[in-house]
Amino acid sequence: MLPAGVTVVCCLAGYTMPANLTADYLAAEQAYQRAQTHQETIAALELMLATLPKHKGTEKMQADLRRRLSQARKESQKKGATHATPPYFVKREGAGQVVLIGPPNSGKSRLVCSLTHARPDVAEYPFTTRLPAPGMMRFENVQIQLVDTPPMSVEFMEHWMPQVIRAAHLSALIADPNDPDVLGEIEFILRTLEECQLPSPKLFVGNKLDQPSALENFASLQALYAGRFRYVGVSAVTGSGLEAFAGETFRSLDLVRFYSKAPGKKADLEVPYVLRRGATVDDAAAHVHRDFAEHLKYARLFRKSDEHHGLMVERTHAVEDEDVLEFHTA
Repeated sequence: MLPAGVTVVCCLAGYTMPANLTADYLAAEQAYQRAQTHQETIAALELMLATLPKHKGTEKMQADLRRRLSQARKESQKKGATHATPPYFVKREGAGQVVLIGPPNSGKSRLVCSLTHARPDVAEYPFTTRLPAPGMMRFENVQIQLVDTPPMSVEFMEHWMPQVIRAAHLSALIADPNDPDVLGEIEFILRTLEECQLPSPKLFVGNKLDQPSALENFASLQALYAGRFRYVGVSAVTGSGLEAFAGETFRSLDLVRFYSKAPGKKADLEVPYVLRRGATVDDAAAHVHRDFAEHLKYARLFRKSDEHHGLMVERTHAVEDEDVLEFHTA
């Protein structure tokens, strides 16, 4: 916690303003980020508003706090509000859910727009995204759900962000290598995830690589973090690297596709079944139909490149990506 009277720079809804935030305010803000119920949220917001220094530099913050407080009170008064689905909840769809996280102006929203049919708000000022915005990205014959989220920043972070990240299959860290404070922003996000006991991102995405010196800056970040992440460089504006991003996202999810075929017939290779890597033939049989798993004697394994010969495999055989399986039951 910072000492009372410390001066920080606060960014809110696209405005930059100085604010002498007190230790009491910072403590109330931490309570807000940890709040699990409507009552806790309201109490924390009331304390934040009461302890926020009142001067011209904090007028926007005051207005935002009042808006949040009003919304929280309305939600708490709704019938059954304690059991209602929170507005930040995103139901998992597709082969996997990937949450995009990153600092302000890293280009997450534009990336989602470029890869999916979703249309989250895109603007040049920070904190444009206020709620998660899902969209479906296609990788070959698989649909993967991307979720755009509000930025994570020292200045401000939505208190429910840990719940959204925890609910996803994985997170991808999006950063602008040309941002002068990119290293500090990355370290803040990684530290926050660790403090919330959340897994580190599997994928590190350097965005805006169409800008001058971005490639060199991204290479420096990769060298600094070495083998900690999978890396992919993209430009959401020009489209460069988007196909590689989709492929790396699929591989980061540790998924395998398989196809089922009836004896003597060709497999339908258009729409695959999808399992987690490490799944067995037994898991695959149950995924197609539970009767297959109950009465399975063995399976024959084919490759897409060779549909005329099948290798007999047992229930415990691990399924690999794009295997073609022919199930034989008792």
